[in-house]
This record gives sequence, structure tokens and C-alpha cells, in this order.
Amino acid sequence: MMDIIVPVLLFSAIGLAVGIILSVASKLFEVKTDERIELICELLPGANCGGCGYAGCSACAAAIVEGNAPITACPGCSNVDKIAEIMGVKAELSEPKAAFVMCSGTTQNTLKKYDFDGTMSCSDISQLKDGDKLCRYACLGYGDCVKKCAFGALSVEDGIVNVDKEKCTGCGVCASVCPKKVIKIMPKNTKVYVKCSSEDKGIVVKDNCKVGCIGCRICEKNCEAGAVTVIDNLAVIDFEKCTGCGVCAEKCPKKIIKIS
Repeated sequence: MMDIIVPVLLFSAIGLAVGIILSVASKLFEVKTDERIELICELLPGANCGGCGYAGCSACAAAIVEGNAPITACPGCSNVDKIAEIMGVKAELSEPKAAFVMCSGTTQNTLKKYDFDGTMSCSDISQLKDGDKLCRYACLGYGDCVKKCAFGALSVEDGIVNVDKEKCTGCGVCASVCPKKVIKIMPKNTKVYVKCSSEDKGIVVKDNCKVGCIGCRICEKNCEAGAVTVIDNLAVIDFEKCTGCGVCAEKCPKKIIKIS
């Protein structure tokens, strides 16, 4: 009987000793986490979209607490004032931003130059002759950006991407994955913008797209504020000078300048 009891007691004693050692070690080597990280993380959207430049909301919260990121690091956060209170700093609210698609190349406006037999993604198709649309600057419309949007703000309609400004947080993830770079992140209250990205000469644009900017400079000549300039055959708006009068949009023969 003793042959059984002694080993059992011995192993029990060893187990108890190991448990005590591990318990003490866990206390000695415990890595204390700043409670502010969890508090701030709860105030972030929780989408883990990466728009802040960090792996997720927890990493963003940690960066804010550690002083490596501003309290406005998350472009989709509406709780900046509360984060500022936790951090003990003054809240400086940034201007809300949203994604704008600088292209009007729908299936009706620009035709395809070939049929692609493979993975239907913008990233893959863009590598073959600048994409399958006649206009090499056009939105390809296969939704790589839609798949990456954590807020459900994007959709593909008639061959190009559309943005729901109410849902869009301006995180910029869509712009980063767009191989044609037709998505721009701008202030949500932008009044006037050019819905085209083509830098081809007008004669080429006319062959490739029914509504592309042809660089005619009519908008430039009619802008009294001097806010519109044609650069590389494309109308460019200086938002610092733009008054939002809409004259450029009214005069544009291709109706490519939009009033939002």
C-alpha cells in the first residue's frame, strides 16, 4: 500500500511546488498593459481596416498611447474627443474625408479592348496591356477595392466603382489597392471635382472615352478664381482657391467636372 501512497504524495508535492513557482514567476514577469489602450480600442470602429497604417484597432490604440500616433490616427473614428480626454490632450478634430472615384468610364462610355480569361480582379487585369478598357486610366470595375472596404461603402455599378459617402470613413484602403489610382481621398465636403484621370491628349481621349477630359482649357479660362489649371492634358482643381461656384462644371463640354 505504501508503495502506491508514497509516489502519489511525492508527485502531488512536486505538482504543488511547480504550481507555486509558476504563480510567483507570472507575477514577477507580468507585462503590465496600459489600461488606456483597451479604453481607446473600445472607442475605435473595430473594423481593423488598416487605414491608420497599423495592423488593426488594438495596434492603433497602442500607438496612440505610446505617443507614436496622433489621437486622430483612425480616419473613421468619431470619438476623437473621448480619446483626447483619455490621453489628457486637447481634441483637434480633423476634417472628415471620403473616397472619390476620378473616373466616368462606365461600360457605356468606354469599351473593352479584349476579353480576359482568368481571375477577374483589377490587380490581375491591370497587368495585361494596362487593363481591358480602351482608356488605360479607367476604373476596371472588378471590385478589388469593394472587397477591401470594411465599411461596405463601395459598390460596382455599370463597370465602375461608386462610393456611399454616408458610409465612407475616408480610411484610404480602397485607394491603396486600386491599381489604376483612380480613387482619391479628399475632404467629404469637396464641392467640385474632376471625374476623370486620363492624361492622354484630347484626340486620344475622344477615341477611348465618350466623356473623358480632353484638356480643352475652357474650364481654366472661365474660372474667375484661377482655381482650375490643365496639367498633363487633365483639368486640376486647386481647392484652396476654389469657391465652389460651379462655372467650370457648367462650361465643361464633356461634363466631366462634377458638383458634389
